[in-house]
Amino acid sequence: MKRILLSLLMIIPLFAGAQGYEARWFTRGTETLPYRFLPPADYNAAKVYPLIIFMHGIGERGSDNEKQLVNGGRFFLNDSLRQQFPAFVVFPQCADNAMWAPVMTSQDAEGNRVFSVPASLPPTAPSRLLYQLIDSLIASGSVDTKRVYVGGLSMGGMGTFDMLSRFPRRFAAAFPICGAGNEKLAKRYAKNTAVWIFHGADDKVVPPFSSRKFYEILKEKGADVKYTEYPGVGHNSWDSAFAEPGLLPWLFSHQLK
Repeated sequence: MKRILLSLLMIIPLFAGAQGYEARWFTRGTETLPYRFLPPADYNAAKVYPLIIFMHGIGERGSDNEKQLVNGGRFFLNDSLRQQFPAFVVFPQCADNAMWAPVMTSQDAEGNRVFSVPASLPPTAPSRLLYQLIDSLIASGSVDTKRVYVGGLSMGGMGTFDMLSRFPRRFAAAFPICGAGNEKLAKRYAKNTAVWIFHGADDKVVPPFSSRKFYEILKEKGADVKYTEYPGVGHNSWDSAFAEPGLLPWLFSHQLK
């Protein structure tokens, strides 16, 4: 019954909106998470498909349920890629004055911005709602539970690292872009989740120190990890990451054991 309901929602979307994505709202109690939903190309209700979650940056926060598609939305709409890599794609939107992770900001001795996520802090409301949304999509019976993927840029990259640490056995692979977080927690998911980290070498907004450290620790722990740093690139390293021809082949080559 749940599979039939999901199929009907695809045929008659709540709101056919920006760039071909369906506009949806996930509500629990008094809290609501807006999100955009892209079904697999040539969807077949008899099959299960991978699920890709992508978290946007700080500039796309709000409640319009559109801005979160600014970076990455067109990438996943590519007809050729959709045919090669059919999947459910979800772009949630974080509320104004909220974050994907409980990030604290400071400065080091050289004046560089340093981002930290204390392990003692609970998840933020948008992140908590997002994980409940993932659970609801999996409960539909149409998602391949061994191929759930997560990624994000800037604030969303931080959210990616944070979500991996809180749910270390959920995601088969992750691709955080120009993010940061609590590197010490990487050991929680090192054996379960493949990670491809991206960052611009000249990023002054979110310096690449944390990404480099994540790579070092994950590699030390025997993780399936890659790190790509772009020389001369600032904070918009997502443009380079989405231009990587190997990104989706790499992502879809992984599944939970």
